[in-house]
Amino acid sequence: MPRGFFCAAQGITAGLVPYNRAMLEFLPPRMACAVRHVNLGRLYELRIRAGKPLFANLGGDFVFLGETGVCPRRRALVPTQDEIEEILFTASGCSVYAVENQLRQGFLTAEGGVRIGIAGSYVYENGGVLSVRSVTSLCVRIPHEIFGCADEIYRKCLADGLCSLLLMAPPGEGKTTILRDLARLVSEREKCNILVSDERGELSAGDLGETSDCMKFADKLTAFTAGVRAMRPDLIVTDELLPADYPAVKRAVQAGVHVFASAHLTRFRDVPEKLFSRYILLNGLGKIGSILGEEGELCG
Repeated sequence: MPRGFFCAAQGITAGLVPYNRAMLEFLPPRMACAVRHVNLGRLYELRIRAGKPLFANLGGDFVFLGETGVCPRRRALVPTQDEIEEILFTASGCSVYAVENQLRQGFLTAEGGVRIGIAGSYVYENGGVLSVRSVTSLCVRIPHEIFGCADEIYRKCLADGLCSLLLMAPPGEGKTTILRDLARLVSEREKCNILVSDERGELSAGDLGETSDCMKFADKLTAFTAGVRAMRPDLIVTDELLPADYPAVKRAVQAGVHVFASAHLTRFRDVPEKLFSRYILLNGLGKIGSILGEEGELCG
């Protein structure tokens, strides 16, 4: 999440809800001590690499962390391989085997929707990932809520009724935060049934409204198919569409279900299939860059 996320454009700094300290209880003692000395509401990401300095994304700036918080490079903590393994073990609920499917996809979701990306040696069998060994790097992403950050999108795209929309931006530009707030706004104002397809357990880490139901850790094809059949949603909200996910979205839209989604894209012409009524391109600061219609025309 970049510096000044939404604040400069919409003046809603007060809407930032810091995470619960318990969300990071999986950290080893040295790192937990370092985190206690920083502003929890501004801590977006920890980069933990064996034998290298501990970095934190604090309010949009990457800084070194030492035992007493932000520090110069020479005083930064240097995580060990044992500490990385301890994090994986603790964050998995003391059973790495229970989250093996997540690990094969390169991540682990801990308490409160904290997503831990992993890098190490991937082991393949029969053309698929069998396991990940010798994990040497972790990217710990801490979810936040910014109440009201989706107001402008709601006003420009949804004031006259629900429609399907796609948020487009590079990684780390706040798409998940916007989707979370959009779900809450639609729930409060439209009172419709919302199904949240949360494949990685991150999107649902916050207030999604009283009329939202959540399916966690199911792939999108399963969540969309089972959800439409069993939960009768008016709207499905999901994150990080890949090209393989578009058939599931298409079937939902054809069934009369609206879809809010995000994708790591920056150009309308790169969208694999044009299934949405509105395409919202973020401008790199968590703000709306442009809103496009079904044919790529400017709207709003």
